[in-house]
Amino acid sequence: MNQDMSILALVLHASWVVQAVMLLLICVSIASWAAIFRKLFALARVHRLNDDFERDFWSGTSLNELFAAATKNAKQAGPTERLFASGMREFQKLKERRIADPSTLLDGARRAMRASFQREMDVIESNLSFLASVGSVSPYVGLFGTVWGIMHAFTGLAALQQVTLSTVAPGIAEALVATAIGLFAAIPAVVAYNRFARDIDRVAIKLETFMEEFSNILQRNLGGTGSATGH
Repeated sequence: MNQDMSILALVLHASWVVQAVMLLLICVSIASWAAIFRKLFALARVHRLNDDFERDFWSGTSLNELFAAATKNAKQAGPTERLFASGMREFQKLKERRIADPSTLLDGARRAMRASFQREMDVIESNLSFLASVGSVSPYVGLFGTVWGIMHAFTGLAALQQVTLSTVAPGIAEALVATAIGLFAAIPAVVAYNRFARDIDRVAIKLETFMEEFSNILQRNLGGTGSATGH
């Protein structure tokens, strides 16, 4: 008698433990894809906003005008613009307190930008740990379902006097589906994690480079006119 060996039939005839493992992996896979798409859109927005601000920054617009615009559009600003606003805000606060020492002014601006940098990176790196966990754990969860399914299949075969390939194959195939689903969940998560990690590293390097360039501009202004009005 022919047996239905389709994927759906194998899933429906699997033991409840294997079915529970499959359901868990499917839910994890859906959550992983949702996180991947959210991160794709978020990183695209970060790159766009950073590029827009850097274009304005190097266009010759005065620092005070850029700071006013950054303060006004704080919620819509990108990481680079918020980094600039943090440093500029601290720089101006220290100058309002009549602090004239250039090193103190620059150190304050750098500390403010460094704190802003850490906050921005925490936001940008969100969900990466989830993708890493999915990529590393899902194959083992699928393997657990496979081992359990094979044990269940061989336990059922113990009562049979004659065992053939047709009686062994369905149970083993049902169990192997769990491993396949585990790999289906893990592989996209690993690929996406590696891609996002590289993109985030590039964002971090650009932010750190901007901090150094902005610090140099502030230092030139202090050494020249004594006011941060242009660059």
